[in-house]
Amino acid sequence: MIELLPSALVIAFLAGVESLLSAMVADRMIGGRVRPNAEVIAQGAANIGSALFGGLPATGAIARTAKNVRAGGRTPVAGVIHALSVLAIMLIAAPLAGHLALPALAALLILTAWYMSEPHKWRGYMAERVSDRVLLTLTLVLTVLTNLTIAIAVGVALGLVIRLRRRHVPPAEWHVPEREPQGVSPVEPDRAID
Repeated sequence: MIELLPSALVIAFLAGVESLLSAMVADRMIGGRVRPNAEVIAQGAANIGSALFGGLPATGAIARTAKNVRAGGRTPVAGVIHALSVLAIMLIAAPLAGHLALPALAALLILTAWYMSEPHKWRGYMAERVSDRVLLTLTLVLTVLTNLTIAIAVGVALGLVIRLRRRHVPPAEWHVPEREPQGVSPVEPDRAID
């Protein structure tokens, strides 16, 4: 358990990040609002259920989600229909699916990635701060040269460092709070605390 825990935490973190990214991409495409807590709780429940039957960790897939939205999917029912379709193909046509041409699949993935990158927003991205452009470029290069897991880990860590460095908030003064005497009601939540 001790040997597996660090890897399990990294996989859980990266799977959560990828699922939230997938939900955000879909919401941008359809103009919806992501519910991050519901997304992560559902993914955790699904992965616990999957592990009980010897399954591997699952996550929201950005490419499949974007393709689903482009095909007209707008509700969670689209994801259920997609999952049932994949299950049917695996049960009925798995040997035939192995004969699909890899170049055709690669072309489909490249086209999906192109649409997901939202080329009409590139000019706006180039107008951002230099640090944001470096972060974007580094994450892109790491995704191509290594893998998505490393790219996300480095991108999130570096993005967090950049955001923390931008904070120009002076540290708050802190002093030990006074203990309330017995029987006195707590301070109302809308009152300011010194």
